[in-house]
Amino acid sequence: MIEVRGLVKRFGGAPALRAIELSIARGRVTAIVGPNGAGKTTLMKTLLGLTHGDGGKILFDGERIGADPSYRARIGYMPQIARFPENLSGAELIAFVRDLRGNPADVDDDLVERFHLGDQLAKPFRAMSGGTRQKVNAVLAFLFRPDVLVLDEPTSGLDPVASAILKDKILEARAAGRTVIVTSHVMSDLDALADDIVFLVDGEVAFAGRVHDLKLATRQLSLERAIAQVMLEGVA
Repeated sequence: MIEVRGLVKRFGGAPALRAIELSIARGRVTAIVGPNGAGKTTLMKTLLGLTHGDGGKILFDGERIGADPSYRARIGYMPQIARFPENLSGAELIAFVRDLRGNPADVDDDLVERFHLGDQLAKPFRAMSGGTRQKVNAVLAFLFRPDVLVLDEPTSGLDPVASAILKDKILEARAAGRTVIVTSHVMSDLDALADDIVFLVDGEVAFAGRVHDLKLATRQLSLERAIAQVMLEGVA
């Protein structure tokens, strides 16, 4: 689905990504994790085309990501902190995004009902709580039934009920054959969701493979403890 080959990214001469090599499989949930400054956000923004590498390449279904941004229409993106126009209501923003896409027949607004957003969408964003903003953020990511979902700290700011609803939606997307890329500091969330994991340290891949294989290699039962061991000792 997505192939990253020798990806290099520098900021002011300082390397953020160092010759990254990895494959992200179709129809699976891949977690990207690592300590602060490891390169997670840079990698995700490069996959989205929001920034460009200084070397290497990214292939999306065999086609190299370049100047043509059309592949982005197949991606649903949920940033960690969404910047919404404060004067718009949630309903107005959703309608605006639908009009921009121009394909109202293929819309997934299931999360609006599951989150019981209802009257909340009539409020301007300046009057919304952080949790409600995050719910709208999730609705927009899933809205056009994208082939690929890129979710950055998706459960941040959500209460336990809303968090469970969103995790169920992610698993349903995987069951439907969609590809999910997720990053989170909540290891229990990733333990429940992820099939594969990419662990970055200082812009390099310390581990890439199945969550099950990482647990076997570290002899740990939980993903949190497996990641902690990789950070402390590495993987044999």
